[in-house]
Amino acid sequence: MQLEVKKCLEDVRQAAELILRFTAGKSFADYEGDALLRSGVERQFEIIGEAVNRLSKVDRAVFDGLPNAPRVISFRNILIHAYDIVDNHVVWDIIQHKLPPLHAHATALLSEADSSGGQQSESS
Repeated sequence: MQLEVKKCLEDVRQAAELILRFTAGKSFADYEGDALLRSGVERQFEIIGEAVNRLSKVDRAVFDGLPNAPRVISFRNILIHAYDIVDNHVVWDIIQHKLPPLHAHATALLSEADSSGGQQSESS
């Protein structure tokens, strides 16, 4: 696996982990009522979306294997460009239902890469 692919996957894994940590034990009401929490979560989703976007350019097979990859990028674009219409219910639903599988998939790919001996050549 290329170093750049691993970096993108690590960014996805780490940002997803942070979101899950930020929201652990929180309710939707907690999320909706805490501007700092919402800002932190949205920033991490922006990182995930940008990392997935970069993956689409460096390794299409890895990108295609990620759960909801095109929608991840679309969500990032909404957060950045349509910030004024972000629906907190949608964000919370993504945290609860879509983020855990993405986190698990990125973690599994990184574990596979580590157990297979690390980085392959750029032409792989």
